[in-house]
Amino acid sequence: MNTKLNKIAVLTSGGDSPGMNAAIRAVVRNTTYQNLKCVGVYRGFQGLIENDFIDLDARSVKNIINRGGTFLKSARSKDFREAEGRKKAYQNLKNRDVDALVVIGGDGTFTGASIFSNEFDMPVIGIPGTIDNDINGTDFTIGYDTALNTVVEAIDKIRDTASSHDRLFLVEVMGRDAGDIALNSGVGAGAEEILIPEEDLGTDRLLESLRKSRTSGKTSSIVVVAEGDQIGKNITKLAGFIQNNLPEYEVKVTVLGHIQRGGSPSCYDRVLASRLGVAAVDALIDSKSNIMVGVSHKKIVHVPFEIAINGKKTIDNDLIRVADIVST
Repeated sequence: MNTKLNKIAVLTSGGDSPGMNAAIRAVVRNTTYQNLKCVGVYRGFQGLIENDFIDLDARSVKNIINRGGTFLKSARSKDFREAEGRKKAYQNLKNRDVDALVVIGGDGTFTGASIFSNEFDMPVIGIPGTIDNDINGTDFTIGYDTALNTVVEAIDKIRDTASSHDRLFLVEVMGRDAGDIALNSGVGAGAEEILIPEEDLGTDRLLESLRKSRTSGKTSSIVVVAEGDQIGKNITKLAGFIQNNLPEYEVKVTVLGHIQRGGSPSCYDRVLASRLGVAAVDALIDSKSNIMVGVSHKKIVHVPFEIAINGKKTIDNDLIRVADIVST
């Protein structure tokens, strides 16, 4: 592996998340602090292939820590999945005298980065940026906390309408195959039921729970549904099923969608992104490669891409118990 380090490239790939700009900023500022050079790559791996670079310095990233999304843009690249595309990307980096690469994204980003790093003499470090919080080896991913706050604020507003009209609202939240957003926002917003892929509630238990809520005096209810939950994958169909079996409820559906990925990052996400951005450059200086920098028990950790990608992140079972208790 090339141990000489003069210039680092940074890119964002996959779905955007609040705090990505703060992470870019930290990478650039630490390269400046370490007397290194930095270039940004527009549109992720596709930008690598198309030679879409921009020189960055400490002043280039001013006033972006509070901005959502990513000013470097993001895109998915079919070309990068092919050996010829990766070869072209590598050659563009070498032509720019880039010695190492920092990628910010989720497991798809890390998969591409790992393959690239193994194929070529190019150290690569990953920073976990996804609202889903589904990356193994880190307690939190950049954007997750902001997404939670967005969801809770939305549910609080939906509850006002639910209470005013005695309605049952099914609120679908993002997260792919992970239930972290649904579980935590459901507890935080006081949902009556939470449907997550890690725990198959089943339609019979859901109906029984809603019946109990009704007989206990609740005239309105909120059910938070993770998009990857087995019985909630077709939320409109689920709403019809509940309406047919519990006609006393007026059932409505709200899909929050991409609103969860936008907005100014929370303080927590800004701090997390700053820590991980600095840690990524530090790891490259220490000759690390093919790893993700994450946070575990408030400490920076280095996690091999293979473990971050293929390891299974578990749901907080104690919080599931808390949800069952406080929703009664």
